[in-house]
Amino acid sequence: MFQQLPMYQQVGNKAYKVDLSNIRKLATHLQNPHQKFKSIHVAGTNGKGSVSHMLSSVLQESGYRVGLYTSPHLKDFRERIKINGKEISEEAVMEFITSNKAFFEAEQLSFFEMTVGMAFQYFAEEKVDIAVIEVGLGGRLDSTNIITPEVSVITNIGLDHTAILGNTLAEIAAEKGGIIKKDTPVVIGEYQEETFPVFKKIAERLNAPLYPAEEYSGSLPETDLRGYYQKKNVRTVMSTVEVLQERGWKIPPEATEKGLKQVVSGTGLRGRWEVLRENPKVICDTAHNKEGLVYAMKQLQEEEFKHLFLVIGVVNDKDLDSVLPLFPKEGQYFFCKPAIPRGMEAPLLRKKAGGNGLIGEAYNSVSEAYEAALQAASAGDVIYVGGSTFTVAEII
Repeated sequence: MFQQLPMYQQVGNKAYKVDLSNIRKLATHLQNPHQKFKSIHVAGTNGKGSVSHMLSSVLQESGYRVGLYTSPHLKDFRERIKINGKEISEEAVMEFITSNKAFFEAEQLSFFEMTVGMAFQYFAEEKVDIAVIEVGLGGRLDSTNIITPEVSVITNIGLDHTAILGNTLAEIAAEKGGIIKKDTPVVIGEYQEETFPVFKKIAERLNAPLYPAEEYSGSLPETDLRGYYQKKNVRTVMSTVEVLQERGWKIPPEATEKGLKQVVSGTGLRGRWEVLRENPKVICDTAHNKEGLVYAMKQLQEEEFKHLFLVIGVVNDKDLDSVLPLFPKEGQYFFCKPAIPRGMEAPLLRKKAGGNGLIGEAYNSVSEAYEAALQAASAGDVIYVGGSTFTVAEII
């Protein structure tokens, strides 16, 4: 799958397909597995992964058999497809590819289309009660957008993937809003002046009941996901739980509380303000765009430390003009390139960062940069690793 066909995770925009014809052909070939289980569809610029894992954990604690489809993966492809926190087996992956390889090659399916088809067939065969399906990119033309969910969830909108989705928040909202379905409730995680009218208009046209998460008035249970930004995600989850309860899903309050407190152990989610060690304290976070990094950098500045070290690697289509000013100037930087074709060369990142007053050295790899940071740091110091999901993946 990795070698024969392009994947967005590796090569970026040129792997993105702009219609749903291929995934519909694949669904027909597989006898429409997506119609054989209930689902929740989650889109958004930031937070959709955390919200998907939280919802999965809550539903698991409520006694349901829950499929979870997310992307990208950090270490192992099988992280993308789970049931009750357990990854799809290597045998199931191999069986699916072997059985359908001729069709994949004849139709020239993308990596993502194959993976979505695999997830849908696996969830149908394993008879899940419900599956939480995270959008890969955008919404309207994403391969996951052939499902008719119990509820659609849109976490928030930011200026990311602008070359594909549009240059304004309203344009991007229209793409994400493409997951809203006729007569199907939609939860909007974050009210934004530029985007809410877009969602409202789409929802009214499709007679889809609209639930702004900011109107949720109940309690907000604690979660084991530590980032400040998770408070917004918890509100989105609680609003979604209310909608599911209205639709007949039995989700007791104690299951909601337990599920939110055990997201990591229940679903295997990694890389969200994760503390990897102490003395020196190492924190990694997958925030990689302006909206996510605003929260991450605010939280980083509130950590107690003698010295701050930052291991930063990004992809080459990142809008550095919007993200570099967010990083603290008092830190010592270790610039690196994630080991994927999309990775930005470390000397170029160092040069661009230097123009924003961020001083440090360029290293040949993420591991070399991380080791150098560990050598430089002492007890009482903090090392932050981030800038990209792929940078975090290499040190977890």
